[in-house]
Amino acid sequence: MGFRNIQAKTLLTRMRHPDGWFGATDNINLYRGCQHRCIYCDTRSECYQVDTFDEEILVKANAVELLRSELAARRKKGIVSTGSMNDPYMPLEAELRLTRRTLATIAEAGWGVHITTKSALVLRDVDLLQVIGPERASVLMTVTTADDALGRMLEPYASSVSERFAALAELAQQGITTGLALMPVLPFIEDDAANIQGIIERAAECGVHYLACGFGVTLRDRQRAYYYRELERSFPGLSARYRESFGNAYYCASPRTAELQRLANALCRRYHISEDFCREPSSEPRQLNLFQALPR
Repeated sequence: MGFRNIQAKTLLTRMRHPDGWFGATDNINLYRGCQHRCIYCDTRSECYQVDTFDEEILVKANAVELLRSELAARRKKGIVSTGSMNDPYMPLEAELRLTRRTLATIAEAGWGVHITTKSALVLRDVDLLQVIGPERASVLMTVTTADDALGRMLEPYASSVSERFAALAELAQQGITTGLALMPVLPFIEDDAANIQGIIERAAECGVHYLACGFGVTLRDRQRAYYYRELERSFPGLSARYRESFGNAYYCASPRTAELQRLANALCRRYHISEDFCREPSSEPRQLNLFQALPR
């Protein structure tokens, strides 16, 4: 998969209301398309108009300059979220370091950050997350199976499940607020009690602070078509079961949702993991000393 630089017109998108889970006030996407090739990714949907999603990565080459200007124009500081439309730590990031330069800009501006990823590459930027501060920096790692082999099948080019858990443990040890996104949980593939329990218990061992669950998957138009093709490749006959169970429904909830939610609630209570993580932006954000040098 190749990549091509583009010039973005804007970068920072203000949310109508602060994100109910993570307290984010604004969202950014540094890339269009994603190298992880997760078989269920919603960004393949026609509404997002990313027509080259599985063919070419578009890199917003002017992202850092745009962000610096747009943050300076805001009168109130907040928390920037990234990772909703693609992974900010896809393999290409190791070379381009666009996410790293963006984090440095966020730190300089005194803003917070919330990162969603499936990549252990986030460990490279622990120094910048520490500069932003544990009260204003958080990392949400997506893990929906405890099995490395199944993870490779569903998320071919993301970090392995074991690598993600190791990254969570290191982040927590370094004082970074960490969460685990147990979503999407794919019906008839990942929605069994043993899988959910295994994930949450490993998360607890890694010192995860909070859990975000979603026992189902969204499916529409070309995203659904791609997903069903991949199901037939790895799980022959399963797409027919999806059609019979869900028809053209947008949200395909696991038939075991109630059971799995009760299990997740009980395990989170046992291991003191929050299920209601919401952080309001601090009214007094951490300010960098004028002469403090940021890590690069």
